[in-house]
Amino acid sequence: VSQAFPLPSLPRKQPTVLVVCGPAQNGAIGLVCARHLRIFDYEPTIFYPKRSPDPVYRDFTTQCEKMDIPFLSYLPTEVQLINDAYNAVVDAVLGAEAEAAEGREPCAAILATLKHVRIPIVSLDVPSAGWDVEAGSSGGISPDVLVSLSAPKQCARRFLGRQHFVAGRFLPYDVQKKFELNPPEYPGTECVVALRAPR
Repeated sequence: VSQAFPLPSLPRKQPTVLVVCGPAQNGAIGLVCARHLRIFDYEPTIFYPKRSPDPVYRDFTTQCEKMDIPFLSYLPTEVQLINDAYNAVVDAVLGAEAEAAEGREPCAAILATLKHVRIPIVSLDVPSAGWDVEAGSSGGISPDVLVSLSAPKQCARRFLGRQHFVAGRFLPYDVQKKFELNPPEYPGTECVVALRAPR
């Protein structure tokens, strides 16, 4: 996921990124994303209000803490504070497992705030607010970058942002065959490939 950076509007002299994590699988992916961003000299901050009891997710959280990645105790409702403090937001709130969670707290308040930020949003797998995995957007957030995991979901057809990446080189051949996936060519040792060039 870190290969989706840097965005043109994310200067390396102040590479601050807010990673907003939900309670399920996409939130865990957000924690891993924050760890990789730190490795590549970005300055991630994590907001993870509803921590999963799953031991693997707890391990991801501990790894981030050991890397001195700060965790916010609350998400500012004043959107300008977020716009001023960070250069980008990673949306790892719901993803493909959204279902009815979008209307429940703490997700509802988080998504209401994300709809109004003016800095670039990078959504992991499926944009969280107002996006159906199959149908696409219905007035939710409009991310600048989409990083599809494994393969693009149906909703990616309606993605209108600047860049679309897919991270799926790790998929076994039998899984690709079973789901009739047609993965892109990954150059060299790259694990992420751009499906849409920057605009």
